[in-house]
Amino acid sequence: MPAQRLSVVVTRRLPEAVETRMKELFDVELNETDTKMSREDIVSAMQRADVIVPCVTDVIDQAMLAQAGDKLKLIANYGAGVDHLDVQTARQRGILVSNTPGVVTEDTADMTIALVLAVTRRIPEGLAMMQSGQWAGWAPTAFMGGRVGGRRLGILGMGRIGQAVARRARAFGMQIHYHNRHRLRPEVEEAHEATYWESLDQMVSRMDVISVNCPHTPSTFHLMNARRLKLMKPDAVIVNTSRGEVIDENALTRMLRAGEIAGAGLDVFEHGHEINPRLRELSNVVLLPHMGSATIEGRTEMGEKVIINVKTFADGHRPPDLVVPSML
Repeated sequence: MPAQRLSVVVTRRLPEAVETRMKELFDVELNETDTKMSREDIVSAMQRADVIVPCVTDVIDQAMLAQAGDKLKLIANYGAGVDHLDVQTARQRGILVSNTPGVVTEDTADMTIALVLAVTRRIPEGLAMMQSGQWAGWAPTAFMGGRVGGRRLGILGMGRIGQAVARRARAFGMQIHYHNRHRLRPEVEEAHEATYWESLDQMVSRMDVISVNCPHTPSTFHLMNARRLKLMKPDAVIVNTSRGEVIDENALTRMLRAGEIAGAGLDVFEHGHEINPRLRELSNVVLLPHMGSATIEGRTEMGEKVIINVKTFADGHRPPDLVVPSML
């Protein structure tokens, strides 16, 4: 008699190839409408499934886990970040948590550089002019931005994505600086021609571009707060493709409006999709709808990692991408 298949609930639509493979391997319940599930819906899913596959927008907190019951054994997160999950409580309740690390590194780094170029070269302003039909022809002083080559790039968080950003930025002739919780090994620094700053304040005050590439943890919440943002040079720009909570969005908005910071490129926001409306009014800000990992290849690879984690668990082994509280 064949073994009973694991019951799996997926909270959002995934690439078709991923969903098809899941249906082959598991007793899977897909979200055909792709509508974001409510807290009550997620709790209900946790009560009836062996495995739940949430996304970054699905908060699973202590109160929800308390209602999960005894059936749920694995939260196989579709994404690398797990700050939306209460991993500590899950583990205390005997629920494993896995994620999909390393998959979105190159895609997110590409988007970081794209935002740097978009802000410094005023690309959205030029696009808006062309789409409005108001362009009257070339002029020597029209849409003048700044040259990227030679600028100092300060990377906040020199992990996989930060280092991928550094590789790309060097190709554009940028000077690489970084602040990290732990200094990189000398050979890694040398490979990136990177300068380490133990003091984030000192780095921020000297950079032309700041790139936020660190995760959101209690220690990084508002790491770029009003005081630290004021240390930035008036002609500097800041780019964030990591987590919106790392920057005090209200303080950033005030300083951009006052001309105290030259520009910003944001793919993530402090309150999810509820963006400060004053940000939308600014011509020196590029706003994207969390597109950093939005490539067909990347999203498919994320799904493949989820499948490997669930299948390994189903076979009675430790998921390869198991998240433990000590990692956070």
